[in-house]
Amino acid sequence: MKVVIADDESLARSRLQDLLEETPGITVAAQAANGIEAIEACKQHQPDIIFLDIRMPGMDGIEAAMHLSNCETPPAVIFTTAYDDYALQAFEAQAVDYLLKPIRSERLARAIVSSGRPRLSQLNVIRQQDEPASQSRTHISIRKQGNIELIAVSDIYYFRAEQKYILVRHRGGEALLEASLKSLEEEFQHQFLRIHRNALAALTAIQGIDKDGQGHQYLRLKDIDDQLDISRRFATEVRKIIRQMA
Repeated sequence: MKVVIADDESLARSRLQDLLEETPGITVAAQAANGIEAIEACKQHQPDIIFLDIRMPGMDGIEAAMHLSNCETPPAVIFTTAYDDYALQAFEAQAVDYLLKPIRSERLARAIVSSGRPRLSQLNVIRQQDEPASQSRTHISIRKQGNIELIAVSDIYYFRAEQKYILVRHRGGEALLEASLKSLEEEFQHQFLRIHRNALAALTAIQGIDKDGQGHQYLRLKDIDDQLDISRRFATEVRKIIRQMA
């Protein structure tokens, strides 16, 4: 059974690896210091189990698990934490495996036996109840050829609804995402602005407003030539935000 360890503290990773190497039938395939490294390690090694520290800088363990759930064959997840706080109640309520540090060999063995793949719905509930980790995601994950591709939210210019999918326009090109525009608006309300019933634009990408000969208004974006329709319903708010930014 292959496992990956993800923890931003090297001593914690080493201790867990020592414990795992004493466990029959377990091979530690890789270590990671944050959520992004954890996902890359899983893509490379296809582990059976990943141990994810809840608190990591950048992408935390909960977000990493949410992205991994998009894999064709996601690993089982066991969260680790040094904090015996209210957040653990959410894990228990959602029947998601976790280990409290310092990790004991007996408890580790039980966790390995009972480990499972948490559903995205379970992880969403935990994230909502875990205040320090309740921030919006740092990345969007796109399923591609059975694996996942990460797109940094800071690299996204806009989301636009197209039939059953959301077009994600980002610095590296375009991608299609299975999500609702409403859920994206709620999650990224401080980073993106609704400009049309079918589009959200990144605040950092907005450059100005253009008009054509018929008086239709379009949002002008930095670095790219794409123009997005601004509907009359949202035009006043868009102009207000642009004035505030100026």
